[in-house]
Amino acid sequence: MTRIRVLFVCLGNICRSPLAEAIFKHKVSLNGLHQYVEADSCGTSDYHIGDTPDDRTVANALKNGIHIEHVGRQLTVTDLREFDFILAMDSSNYRNILRLPGADVHKQKIFMMRSFDTSDDHLEVPDPYYGGERGFQEVFEILDRSTDGFIHHLKQHLSGRL
Repeated sequence: MTRIRVLFVCLGNICRSPLAEAIFKHKVSLNGLHQYVEADSCGTSDYHIGDTPDDRTVANALKNGIHIEHVGRQLTVTDLREFDFILAMDSSNYRNILRLPGADVHKQKIFMMRSFDTSDDHLEVPDPYYGGERGFQEVFEILDRSTDGFIHHLKQHLSGRL
């Protein structure tokens, strides 16, 4: 069986998207789906290519029992072809994804991350970069809920393939 590939996308790939990737990988493992699913993250900008995640993101993840291993990279046109699900953290990055050449052909696999968060009507995962610890915890909680919803969606998607 071909593995399902999931890509999480934010602006710089040092706060939200690497955290979403790490939470998702942790939950995929807990759900026994690691042999069916793989994940990565990236940013729409080139600000932090080669950088490790923000220290505050790493500290918050560890506080919540999640370990992050990631090196920042930028979204490419190839990602549109290679990933089955592309999850944007906010509408600005969603639009940036759709601006890539050929993105219109792949639009059906590009989603807002919070479209899987059933507890709230907001579609944005706020960027905690300029805030304090509380903002990082809020983002963790949003991504934790959204990831649960996405894994539920993924299980339905995989049900005919397992």
